[in-house]
Amino acid sequence: MKKRTALVTAAAVAVVVAAVALPLFQPWRLFTDTVVDEALPGAVPISTQTSSTTPPTVSVAPKQVPPTTEVLLTGKLITHEHETSGTVAVLRLSDGSRVLRIENLNTSDGPDLKVWLSDANVVPGRAGWHLFDDGRYRSLGSLKGNHGNQNYPVPAGVTLGDFRSVAIWCDRFNVSFGAAELKPA
Repeated sequence: MKKRTALVTAAAVAVVVAAVALPLFQPWRLFTDTVVDEALPGAVPISTQTSSTTPPTVSVAPKQVPPTTEVLLTGKLITHEHETSGTVAVLRLSDGSRVLRIENLNTSDGPDLKVWLSDANVVPGRAGWHLFDDGRYRSLGSLKGNHGNQNYPVPAGVTLGDFRSVAIWCDRFNVSFGAAELKPA
């Protein structure tokens, strides 16, 4: 009888733990990917028909940026909590609006991922994981996908000089998946 009670209690605890842990940690995201391939704003759209699982690349090298687009800031993503790579650029479009462009992004999927401008310095390794919410930051929205090329409008009221980095931020666990230092182009 005691053995049965212990088994029922253990099963009930396991159900409660699973009911809390599964929505919180979303472990299935370890096995999911979302590829986004947005065209460079103002550029001629590219063909995305391919048999490859790798998204096509559109570079923000100055010679390939539309002539009416100015590259303001650039950076290279480094790994923090999860293996992350790719490049970032802040572009001023012909209409005066600005956009953060992430290219060749490769990171893990995760719960509640955001794209942040931050005043934090980019510190490699574990020491850099939790810095981006310590000071000033501005969310540009949810990460659209964990692979590919993406655009995030920078609101007109944002002063770029107030920010020195971009972070792929997991808001649920307050940790950076990866970040890039922004440098003048």
